[in-house]
Amino acid sequence: MPRPLELHADRLFPAESSARDVARELYDSIKDLPIVSPHGHTDPEWWATDANFGNATELLLVPDHYVFRMLYSQGVAMEDLGVRNPGVDPRAAWRLFAERYHLFRGTPSRMWLDWVFSQAFGIEYRLDAETSDFYFDTITDKLAADAFRPRALFERYNIEVIATTESPLDSLEHHAAIRKSGWGGKILTAYRPDPVVDPEFEGFRDNLNTLSGLTGEDCLSWSGYLAAHRQRREFFAGMGATSTDHGHPTAQTADLNALEAEALFRKVSAGDFTADDAELFRAQMLTEMARMSIDDGLVMQIHPGAFRNHNAAVFERFGRDKGADVPSRTEYVRALKPLLDRFGNDPRLSIILFTLDESSYARELAPLAGHYPCLKLGPAWWFHDSPEGMRRFRRMTTETAGFYNTVGFNDDTRAFLSIPARHDVARRIDCGFLAELVVEHRIEDWEAAELAQDLTYNLVKQAYKL
Repeated sequence: MPRPLELHADRLFPAESSARDVARELYDSIKDLPIVSPHGHTDPEWWATDANFGNATELLLVPDHYVFRMLYSQGVAMEDLGVRNPGVDPRAAWRLFAERYHLFRGTPSRMWLDWVFSQAFGIEYRLDAETSDFYFDTITDKLAADAFRPRALFERYNIEVIATTESPLDSLEHHAAIRKSGWGGKILTAYRPDPVVDPEFEGFRDNLNTLSGLTGEDCLSWSGYLAAHRQRREFFAGMGATSTDHGHPTAQTADLNALEAEALFRKVSAGDFTADDAELFRAQMLTEMARMSIDDGLVMQIHPGAFRNHNAAVFERFGRDKGADVPSRTEYVRALKPLLDRFGNDPRLSIILFTLDESSYARELAPLAGHYPCLKLGPAWWFHDSPEGMRRFRRMTTETAGFYNTVGFNDDTRAFLSIPARHDVARRIDCGFLAELVVEHRIEDWEAAELAQDLTYNLVKQAYKL
């Protein structure tokens, strides 16, 4: 007999009964608040066309690098899962996943997927080899219904806004189509300039030429290059963007004078540069982006510390974002100082800092955000978007930075239906943390109720100017 799939009402709440009671009450007060998703990587074409998703594999397996990285680590070929392989049999790919679902025990992916299976598709039995075909048929059949089109799911889960992420080279045609459609859902973009900021990004020189063609500026000159960024940022803001996003290898910033910056740009744009030159250019561009944010009001997000595409063979065969990115040690105090010396006290600047290096929470990030008015701390991110990761984040930052120098939660996902699942986990964890403060008599119950509302909804809207 298939094993039942049950989601316990008190999951993720404290084990101690008095704290659990408080957590349950707090959660009941905020669980139905709208979802604000200010940073992610969902595909705007979904809402532009509102076309049905094809099948279970297409929706839940192929876009989710959390899932296929685990399967790949256990010897499953990514092409057999449908990654960059449209000719694969989706049922066979799903079966490979189902037969190995036990690999996800104890992981956040297991929690998110069980939520999706139960709450989105109404499935009452656990996924395994025996139920694989039942799952595939049930999910695929439901995806063919109007109720499971992208816009209907957006509305079903009370999503107020989703921000996608596009490069300056993107035409934003799908965002334009959404606007023209008359649909009321709010899908924004965010400005992610990595392909034209990182000299080590593949095709960097060609990308500069493309940027020249889009803007009419000479992007092989320093002045034209900066003017092109300002033009594209204005275009993105006109399409609803309220933020920029910077996925640099480190948090290093620099403040070169104009002649030094121009000379460095000539080197990197000509392709005649060293790794140190590339790092210095990225560092300078964070400061340039801060300068532009002061002018146009876009909120900066800095996402450093990922050694991207660590598996060279996977990168060559499948491209970016295929589960081979690995966290690395990241330093912030000295790295951010050039930017902060220049702009850190300017009330017009807002920077949200993320990290994959948890050792920096208490030592560096919380003290920085607890002092500089321009800095806020992004939530536990990527590998730490997990129950224990969220708890560690709150425990290591709250006493120094407080709650109000943080920005709520963002899901940062490509997997659409994991959005409500992830937000539910974050709400439960925050309510559990607040409940412990109440029963320890560190805050009052009414303060916890206000904080639960702020952490779930208010802070993210304020931080991202939504």
